[in-house]
Amino acid sequence: MSFGDPNNPYGQPPQQQPGGPGYGYPQTPPGAPQQGYGYPAAPPVQQPYGGGYAPAPAQMPGITRAAQIMLGVIVVAHVIIAGVYAYTLTQWDKTMADAGLTDSETQQFADLGKGVVVFFLGLAAVFAILGLVLLLQYGKGGNGVRVCSIVYGSFAIVTGIFMIAAWGLGLVIIAVAIMLIVFAAKRPSAEWFKRPRY
Repeated sequence: MSFGDPNNPYGQPPQQQPGGPGYGYPQTPPGAPQQGYGYPAAPPVQQPYGGGYAPAPAQMPGITRAAQIMLGVIVVAHVIIAGVYAYTLTQWDKTMADAGLTDSETQQFADLGKGVVVFFLGLAAVFAILGLVLLLQYGKGGNGVRVCSIVYGSFAIVTGIFMIAAWGLGLVIIAVAIMLIVFAAKRPSAEWFKRPRY
């Protein structure tokens, strides 16, 4: 094998001819248009579902505002319920005296009933306060506010079931609580509460 042997793998590569792209490519005659070889340019890759993170909403979405309003309605309903229980409590002794319940055994049942009213009054007041705290956190709170709103709505449904006999207020609470749960669970609400805070 000699240095000039064209079959020698260690020899000098053949000289590039004018008009061709180089070693290993088909040669084109001089003056012919150049053709590109290799892989075609791939189209840009797009991420599914828009790719990356969605831009954070600058202001509260309408559905999240609706959830906040529903939460406010439930808070007002619990304030009304607490007021009804408080009024009932103020009239309790007078009602028992008008009924003529003076026997000690009947008085014990009356006191037990009074204790139940006090318990429900306290429960309604605590529910109203918790709802108010959640309501005030909608503008600056994180995802925990959304989750707590869903849980609060679930408990409000139970309150509505207990209050069905009270002038239809229970049905209103149930309907509004279901809307609160649905609105707080929607994607725009999740994006609002998960937005970055600087």
